[in-house]
Amino acid sequence: MWNKTSKSVETARIIKAAGREGYFPAPQGRKAGGPGARVIAVASGKGGVGKTSLVVNLAITLAAMGQRVVIFDADLGLANAEVLLGITPPYTLFDCLYGSKDIEDIIIPGPCGVRLVSGGSGFLELANLDSERRQQIIESLSYFDREADFLIIDTGAGISRNVLGFVAAANEVIVVVTPEPTSLTDAYSLIKVLSMFKIHSEVMLVVNRAGDEREAVRTAQKIEKVVGQFLQIRVRVIGWIMEDRLVSQAIKDQEPFSMFHPHSPAGQSISKMAKYLITGQHQAGEWSPPGSGARSFINLLARLFG
Repeated sequence: MWNKTSKSVETARIIKAAGREGYFPAPQGRKAGGPGARVIAVASGKGGVGKTSLVVNLAITLAAMGQRVVIFDADLGLANAEVLLGITPPYTLFDCLYGSKDIEDIIIPGPCGVRLVSGGSGFLELANLDSERRQQIIESLSYFDREADFLIIDTGAGISRNVLGFVAAANEVIVVVTPEPTSLTDAYSLIKVLSMFKIHSEVMLVVNRAGDEREAVRTAQKIEKVVGQFLQIRVRVIGWIMEDRLVSQAIKDQEPFSMFHPHSPAGQSISKMAKYLITGQHQAGEWSPPGSGARSFINLLARLFG
């Protein structure tokens, strides 16, 4: 389990800074036509659990349901969303920060209307900008509040400074876990950090690569039980994905399974999650807290990394 004394002072500074900015509890959605895009960070305690595959296929499914979706690939140094989408971004956020590119220039169109922004090293470069240039970038990135309903952040794995910064700045967070004991332990460690520093009052949980529904339910219950017993945070299970050979083949072919096999068990599971995100928890007329939207996300992220 996570040992607070073993983590850097810098990580604690990022988390506490988020708290001082008044972002707790985390926003839980917005009214229809409300202030900006829904910013959802997708994280995992360890790598190899299918986090990026979930991001890509969930984005495509949301887009197929009429939502405007942008993926922000923030897995710095290991950007895989572009690989699964089968595209190669010519520009990243760095080119917007230090080059001559506008925000529209670095947005790459993908399947089904999904758009991709590669973070590259650009997110971390926010810390090195002067206040005037930083504000200019924040203003340009508010483009997403006008042009997207969902901004999905594909973070790295683990509880590094970078990952926690993105998760702290996002409005909502999805944690991906598999039935493997190491995945369960690492997912708990991540949720423990979020609870300890009161980053979010709730996390959404997705169980991936379950052998069957029984194993998926059992895995989710293990997380819910230990979190409920020891932590002050709510776990909301939003779905699970069965082990499916079509998923593995789709990844090898760089063809998102939600496009080519939408009626497969995995495709149907993703569809249920997408419908839940649109209608299940966030009905029109719900409370819309201050500080939501892409502009707020980027603004807070700049402060945390600065």
